[in-house]
Amino acid sequence: MNILSVTAEIFPLVKTGGLADVAGSLPKALKAHGIHTRSLVPGYPGVMQGLRDASPITEYDCLFGERAALLAGRADGLELFVLDAPAFFDRPGAPYTDKYGHEYADNWKRFAALSCVASQIARGLLPNWQPDVIHAHDWHSALSLVYLKYSGDNGVPRVLTVHNLAFQGQFPAHCFPELGLPNEAYSIDALEYYGDVGYLKGGLQAADAITVVSPTYAREIMSPAFGMGLEGVMNARHADVIGIVNGIDTEVWDPSSDCNIENHYSARTPLRRLPNRQALLNLFGLQNVCGPVFASVNRLTWQKGMDLLAEVADEIVKGGGALVVIGQGDPEIERAFLELSRRFPQRIGVKIGYDERLAHKIHAGADAMLVPSRFEPCGLTQLYALRYGCVPVVARTGGLSETIIDANDAALHAHVATGIQFSPIDAHELRHALRRTFKLYRRRREWEGLRRQGMKTDCSWHRSAARYAELYGELLSPDIRLAGSA
Repeated sequence: MNILSVTAEIFPLVKTGGLADVAGSLPKALKAHGIHTRSLVPGYPGVMQGLRDASPITEYDCLFGERAALLAGRADGLELFVLDAPAFFDRPGAPYTDKYGHEYADNWKRFAALSCVASQIARGLLPNWQPDVIHAHDWHSALSLVYLKYSGDNGVPRVLTVHNLAFQGQFPAHCFPELGLPNEAYSIDALEYYGDVGYLKGGLQAADAITVVSPTYAREIMSPAFGMGLEGVMNARHADVIGIVNGIDTEVWDPSSDCNIENHYSARTPLRRLPNRQALLNLFGLQNVCGPVFASVNRLTWQKGMDLLAEVADEIVKGGGALVVIGQGDPEIERAFLELSRRFPQRIGVKIGYDERLAHKIHAGADAMLVPSRFEPCGLTQLYALRYGCVPVVARTGGLSETIIDANDAALHAHVATGIQFSPIDAHELRHALRRTFKLYRRRREWEGLRRQGMKTDCSWHRSAARYAELYGELLSPDIRLAGSA
């Protein structure tokens, strides 16, 4: 079975968040099920530098006004199609924003170009390779399903994975005439969205199956509180919405062989982990503490609840612990953490930005990982933490509630607890969760049991990849395919 995966990010070539990790690791996991995936990605500088054995497939003299070429190649075990369009993708800054953090004004055109080419591949652009299923990820590639639908359905099933419903790709209506779609595509049943053009909304309407990255999030987005204005669409398509929890690449994230950390260890050799804790404190210039070393590797945004963490960080200092934070996002939240590091220079360390190598060191050295998200479709940070023996302290929402078992008395007694949950999601309850963490940390036998149980958790793609393989097979069944297209 051949799958065309369409994504704006793919690890290790380009990453701003969990989308890249999933897009890079799922194809590897699907190989065990006899599924061959080729991923179409934009030709960002990092992608072009990492591409190997590149060969041209076709050239475009005017793809949305710019010259471009479609290349085939490989990188880090991934089979890729790359849209080499320098005017669109060879830019300084991040994939979606300039060096000042402002969104590119032509994002609508950049990702329409990517989606248009994806639909051409799905319709048979390559004489020697035809996908059985097209699988688009998030708003950046959702338009590929719309292009495919309105170009005449060639029988290729269309799957859309929503990694975060909050990011929708909403653009002014005046963009629509330049998309090259028929007029009927600008309707309430397709791209029209509150008088604008909604790429994600259009993809949701055009998909035969919609996956979201946890069953809990699949339920949550049916409500106004989590639906982000699309709850009507999600409820209308509820029969086609499937929650599948993300996995992680257990080869990239393996404390027994991780090249990013100095001291390797496993669940069977927990004492070998201890030097990583001291190395982390040294790296951030923090003093040794008798309490737990807390960490947060997260976007510094309201969604991630990082304003709540900034508000209660004094609890960590008062309790005798330390805190390291890495991330970027809302300037006000960034300033709040920088001020905390100035107030408590020996107890709180902060790095604004993201560093993949440093993230591995933090997971290997911290005692507890804080994930106070107000909503979290799935989350990967807590899965990396489990794998590395770093106890997750998480909000009870979305995928966090499914992947972490709270250390209540019953779960501890049954030896199944893997972390600490808190709810409702506010500063008071987060402060209480920190106090629970301190108490458990002092009960060393229970704490080490909690850590070991977390490391035993299967965070791999094994089960979830099997569910994706099953979904693809169902869509290729004529009876089910007909129902999904009705």
